[in-house]
Amino acid sequence: MEIPKDKKIVLFDGVCNLCNSAVTFIIEHDKKDVFRFASLQSEIGRKLVEERGMDPEELDSIVLIDPGVAYYRKSTAALEISRELSGGYSLLKNFLFIPESLRDGIYNFVANNRYKWYGKKESCMIPTPELKSKFLD
Repeated sequence: MEIPKDKKIVLFDGVCNLCNSAVTFIIEHDKKDVFRFASLQSEIGRKLVEERGMDPEELDSIVLIDPGVAYYRKSTAALEISRELSGGYSLLKNFLFIPESLRDGIYNFVANNRYKWYGKKESCMIPTPELKSKFLD
């Protein structure tokens, strides 16, 4: 699979109900067709994580890859994603002024409880035929 150079890539926990809902939300508000998606559990997701020096076994957060520019994790990834969304969600980028340690503390609290609060799937989400082109795996 060739990685698109003109799309931002969102890596997410494919078995997490909250994460899958977030991906659906991003797709619905991605009016400019900016994003492509891959689960952290997929071969391509693991490859992209390893290429950036992260351990895929220890990664439990969202990752945003802006090809040729940078990659972001946790709350910074979520806020960077919001920059591109329609419907006023781009205003969330204003929370970047809050220190990352504080933002990530809140992010980690939610991430650590996401399976308990939202549940977990047995396998990764399978996109509908209409959405298949937005997924790398």
